[in-house]
Amino acid sequence: MRAPSTEVPAASLRIPFPAGAGLTHRGMVRERNEDAILTDPEGELWAVADGMGGHDNGDLASDIVIDALATMPDGAAPAAAMAARLGEANAAVAAQAREAGHGTMGATVVALWIRHAVAHLVWAGDSRGYLMRGGHLRLLTHDHTVVQDLVDSGALRPDEAEGHPESHVVTRAVGMGADFEVDSVSVPLVPGDRLLLCSDGLPRAVTQQEISAIMRSAPTPEEACKTLVTLALEAGAPDNVSVIVVEMREG
Repeated sequence: MRAPSTEVPAASLRIPFPAGAGLTHRGMVRERNEDAILTDPEGELWAVADGMGGHDNGDLASDIVIDALATMPDGAAPAAAMAARLGEANAAVAAQAREAGHGTMGATVVALWIRHAVAHLVWAGDSRGYLMRGGHLRLLTHDHTVVQDLVDSGALRPDEAEGHPESHVVTRAVGMGADFEVDSVSVPLVPGDRLLLCSDGLPRAVTQQEISAIMRSAPTPEEACKTLVTLALEAGAPDNVSVIVVEMREG
């Protein structure tokens, strides 16, 4: 007779994996699209770069940023690696501006690298990253703008920031100077989480309540992107609009 034994079930590996989509549009006013996006078929690396409106060749600056982020070294620390690539892009944009005599050119950026179910974000300027979890939308990034500095110092109330005449003035961007730096944040992810990256053209045209409702209800990242951009266009979209939505699916 076989001796009694206890069978221990194999551990269930339920690490969520990312899947997403991106969409960019020139909007209803701009003559060209100076935004650029990076989408990753493998789901790990994503970015939005926004060529600085009103400056020469913003589209070239955003392309330089995306090209710099397009490949990352295996095994690198995500935030440090992205920051290093953006530092290289900063030098490249500045050099391009000098060589071509374009004057000031630059781009804001928000980049996301998902590794082992942890979201690593780096950013400069007012391109944003959000997390939707449990039906609640949370802003993960912190704008680098004159208006945000005024709010942080207490000189301006948050409700006064909307529509402020200097709301478009950024204090950090790729290409703005040798002392360029990024901020970063890392967030563990769980199944069902959704991440949104966007240029400032989205929150300028679509309210946070509307963004939250779409991020909560859209059946897929593709549908979320389409609906967000459509709403921005219907609202007049005075600037380029770029969105990336990534969701964490059960492993």
